[in-house]
Amino acid sequence: MEAAPTSPYVEVRDGGYYLSGTRIGLDVIVHEFESGKSPEAILQSHSSIGSLAKVYGVITFILEHPERIAAYLRDQEGLWEELKQKHPLPPDMLQRFVRSRELFRKPT
Repeated sequence: MEAAPTSPYVEVRDGGYYLSGTRIGLDVIVHEFESGKSPEAILQSHSSIGSLAKVYGVITFILEHPERIAAYLRDQEGLWEELKQKHPLPPDMLQRFVRSRELFRKPT
């Protein structure tokens, strides 16, 4: 397997991509950016990122590694599907989660 790209803004921990120095998964920022959220709005939603420059650095990382990011998101979706199969949510909780996920992914 090819080594993960390096960046001062993104780190690999426990097999996942995270914003350096935070617990924020890269997939969160990818989805927000792809849904049209501005860098300023992303920072406002996740103040632990620390700076607008770091948000732009993360976005640059995403844009510079589209194949790697797409593969990572596919892997994450596969893990999610596996988790759902092993630990199904009660129907009412699943409905709430699906609704919130759909709202989150809609462009603003």
